[in-house]
Amino acid sequence: AVTAAPKFINLQSDARKSTLEGLKGALQGANSLVYSKAAIAGEEQKGSADASTTGSVDIGTGTNAATNYGYLQSTAVQLSNAMDVNISNDEDVTADWYISQGTDGAKAAQLYQAGSARFNNTTTTTNRCYLTYTPATSTTSKPTYVITDDDC
Repeated sequence: AVTAAPKFINLQSDARKSTLEGLKGALQGANSLVYSKAAIAGEEQKGSADASTTGSVDIGTGTNAATNYGYLQSTAVQLSNAMDVNISNDEDVTADWYISQGTDGAKAAQLYQAGSARFNNTTTTTNRCYLTYTPATSTTSKPTYVITDDDC
């Protein structure tokens, strides 16, 4: 048992890292589908640096997805709607995931899991266990997805 102990010590950290990878994949998949629908509807050209001009795509949830250059905006409302994931921008609300949003849906946002090192601590030089999602910024750019898991 003593020799096996080190192998199990990092299970929680590995699980958090894997969960971030899963969220990244889900977001990339959702964005692929949303962009496809936006292109069919002619909405992929609509967008702006501050998301004041947006597209809108029917994704079958009863609430259209607001897009920026055909891709999902980086807000809790838009990401929750498209991915069917419980995301909140308020840590006082019980949720599976939390988001530190930019000033608008065109800015980068950090998504982190409840209970992770990032939860309840806004310092980004420590407590780094999150996914940074940056929406498309023009018709020629694509969204970026960067996992930071140093402190998971």
